[in-house]
Amino acid sequence: MPTIEKIKSDLIGKISLIEDKDFLQAIDVLISSNTAQTPFQKLSLEQKVMMEMSEADINEGRLISQEALEKRNLEWLEGK
Repeated sequence: MPTIEKIKSDLIGKISLIEDKDFLQAIDVLISSNTAQTPFQKLSLEQKVMMEMSEADINEGRLISQEALEKRNLEWLEGK
């Protein structure tokens, strides 16, 4: 049986692939109804490390626009 962290990670990956706005809004409503009842969740060590890495990237200017990212992804997909 997968761990809670594995399930969460899998869900994040699946949600990031969804392009249907209505479906995403429905997921948001569903999740919001649960999180409204849930107290603040502490970040795991891995999540804290990822946040620190993200902040370092921002501070060092290692950023890419959404448009540039989409172009890069499209070029990669076309090359496969």
